[in-house]
Amino acid sequence: MNSTEKLDDKTSRDDSTEELPLKTETKTGLPDMTFFEKIKFIKSNITVEPVVAFFVMPSVLAMLATQNLNLEKACRVNLGFGDEACTALRLRKRANYTYEEDEVQKLIASVQAWKSVVHTAIPTLLMLFIGAWSDKTGKRKICMLMPIFGEFMTCVLNMINTYFFNEVPVEWTVFMEVIFPALTGGWYTMFLGAFSYLGDITSKDTRTFRIGLLNLCMTVGFPIGMGLSGILLRFLGYYGVFSISAALQFANFCYVLFVIDDHTWLENKDKVKRTGCTGFLLEFFDFRSLKETVEIAFKKGPNNRRLRICLILSVVCLTFGPMWGELSIMYIFTRYQFNWDEVKYSIYSTYSLVTHSIGTLFSISVFSRKLKADDAVLGMISTTSKVAGALVLAFARNGYEVYLSPLLEILNGTTAIALRSIASKLVSYQELGKVYSLFGVAETMMPIIFAPLYSKVYIATLNVLPGAVFLVSILATIPALGIFSWFYYQHKQDDKEKRLNMPMPPAPADVPVAPA
Repeated sequence: MNSTEKLDDKTSRDDSTEELPLKTETKTGLPDMTFFEKIKFIKSNITVEPVVAFFVMPSVLAMLATQNLNLEKACRVNLGFGDEACTALRLRKRANYTYEEDEVQKLIASVQAWKSVVHTAIPTLLMLFIGAWSDKTGKRKICMLMPIFGEFMTCVLNMINTYFFNEVPVEWTVFMEVIFPALTGGWYTMFLGAFSYLGDITSKDTRTFRIGLLNLCMTVGFPIGMGLSGILLRFLGYYGVFSISAALQFANFCYVLFVIDDHTWLENKDKVKRTGCTGFLLEFFDFRSLKETVEIAFKKGPNNRRLRICLILSVVCLTFGPMWGELSIMYIFTRYQFNWDEVKYSIYSTYSLVTHSIGTLFSISVFSRKLKADDAVLGMISTTSKVAGALVLAFARNGYEVYLSPLLEILNGTTAIALRSIASKLVSYQELGKVYSLFGVAETMMPIIFAPLYSKVYIATLNVLPGAVFLVSILATIPALGIFSWFYYQHKQDDKEKRLNMPMPPAPADVPVAPA
């Protein structure tokens, strides 16, 4: 076989791989199955969903305890306000301690700003290489194991910082809290591995729904973790919360290690493998793969592929940026504006995330699965819902009005689903890891920009309009709504062209009339 024939054979194999998912999905309808067959069917289709749920839940469980630990360290260790003042602030009895509360708020806001930079700088570098590497090797599993280990180590270090409470200031506590998630890629690497794995095993017809289910597992993990965090912190203290979180992360690590299988069908079998530590580093930090990853955004293709991918990445920035910005100041905002303690905030967060989960489940079940709505429609609904909710938060005058915001944002959970689904349908299976790497890079860059921005806006408007930061969210979301509208218009145009280009069926031949 000459070189041209070899190239043609390899191209044909690659093309066929792009069209076929890893695991063919059965067309058997659930209504035709018995109860036990349904259970078996559901079990056989569960892969990385519990991994994401049990990664998010303990992470969020420890999050509120970590924020409280940082607030107490800022008050007692860094600012040295004394036991009486700091205890009063912890119990939200701040009538005679407004100066102390303001100083603690400003210190924590400034620490949050550089924490976000550390938390995202290393994962950004990691994301540029890990997607292409996992595409070449088919190793999605390590992308999930690394972040779980990072969160486990964070819990261990938090327990050490609690033991040496007076010896370690808040800056070192925050640094030790963030360093392991940064080195292991954190949530970004976890989602890259999970969504890429799911993309490998699903067809284009079912991908939006399966991505929606995976996203729902992530969403469900939030209210469970947040709902338990305030109560467990009050009754078990820091040691109890951090040890429970560490135990759950360890169990999740074991599940991924022993239950999830890597798939090497994407691996280039003809390529000579590098061995040893040096070989691994050379293969991982392959600048040709980095070039291929970046070129995904600028690669020409049918249906304005390059423009569409660039717009998708723009929407990722405009939606994930405000999310991380709000997350960095939401707890201290409710403490200052409404005098909430950790339990009240925990109850509100649980309510908010349960509402969010119900809305997400409704969207993927009704809009996506039943009505077969286009992905862009899901995005338009989601961004409109976000604008309405942020507007209420910006001008909320009391706690009751804050509870109205999640009801208006109830359909805001489908933005990420729509974006990942649209992107996955524009690229081949060999490019899924790379395109999700670009997602991850965009997501990791956003806290660097938006967390300091939200902190600065919050500090500047603290005594005027503390909710002004949510107006920034509205300004960022409106362009995203416009881009989704354009995607919907393009979808209608594509459908119209398909109908026009569809070949007409041949006219039936005249039937001869039999002689009488």
